[in-house]
Amino acid sequence: MTPMRPHGAGAFPKAVDTPAPNSPDPAQLYAALDLGTNSCRMLIAQPKGSQFHVVDSFSKSVQLGQGLEGTGKLSRASMQRTIQAIRICKQKLDRHGVTRMRLVATEACRRARNGANFVSQVRRETGLQLEIIKPEEEARLAVISCAPLVSTKTEQLLVVDIGGGSTELVWIDISHVPARERPRAIMRLHAGFKADPGPFAAAKVVDWISVPLGVATLRDQFADVDDDAARFALMSWFFEENLSDFAPYESEQAREGFQIVGTSGTVTTVAASHLGLKRYDRTKVDGLRMTTDQIDTVIRRYLAMGPVGRRQDPRIGRDRQALIMSGSAILQALMRLWPTDRLSVADRGLREGLLYAQMSADGVLEDAPY
Repeated sequence: MTPMRPHGAGAFPKAVDTPAPNSPDPAQLYAALDLGTNSCRMLIAQPKGSQFHVVDSFSKSVQLGQGLEGTGKLSRASMQRTIQAIRICKQKLDRHGVTRMRLVATEACRRARNGANFVSQVRRETGLQLEIIKPEEEARLAVISCAPLVSTKTEQLLVVDIGGGSTELVWIDISHVPARERPRAIMRLHAGFKADPGPFAAAKVVDWISVPLGVATLRDQFADVDDDAARFALMSWFFEENLSDFAPYESEQAREGFQIVGTSGTVTTVAASHLGLKRYDRTKVDGLRMTTDQIDTVIRRYLAMGPVGRRQDPRIGRDRQALIMSGSAILQALMRLWPTDRLSVADRGLREGLLYAQMSADGVLEDAPY
């Protein structure tokens, strides 16, 4: 099945996974590292025209937030696992001679009492300086990374980033922006949700929220519920209850011109399962549009498999099987709440947003949306 892209998508900067030429000039390279509650992920990329080429990458499940719900602290074992992963990132950065980089940590380090101490330990043991970013910046970076998937027909946009420790939702009104300028208007939010857009038509952020529930934290809260289906239902309704402070939650929205873009391992895993991929293929997943019925079919299949079946499914895998149902519970709640029967799948997120923001600030992308 060929993935469907919204009309008008792809007319401005986006990540491209084809390799850059051999031995690129280190002066042209940028790096972005995203240390979340569950994973450590890094991209090294080179700007090329209005896009960028990925030169090298790294991704590993480190479960930094394991046990955080109960103790309020990062455990010694999880910190050591994470530092080992960051050492590999350091080796890649050194090998490519990268000097322009931004290395950020999110919810686990924000919440942990020893988060700042852990950042200091990383600096001592690896020489890399992590930056704990605020939820608003995390949400903003996720939004701009997804801008290429925004349809020119979209007037109301909900961008959802399901993380390990938190879920960010950003509601954007672009109804007053000329249709062909709407994706570019989203890109301009990299300067801030309330930044002056200058002479350009502005995307208005109606509201945004960072819910302190992600795939790991939500799973941990219901770990004592033995029945698989009951645990799933409880997680979904509990997540919905945490959206009561989100302004658009209770306001009625028009179905026409509404789009949800979802970015996370949960969303891409569900998409891969729907497509029946034997081997994950980003080109088939990124930009795919799934209906509510298709999502529900995949989730029902996950429930029917049970924990053992999910662990053995190659599209889920041993690392993600423990988290896929909590992520699916969040996803199902979101699709239940808002007036659309389609979700645009984004295999992109914080790292791509970090790269785009750095390159835009340096003016190295052609046709930047200013």
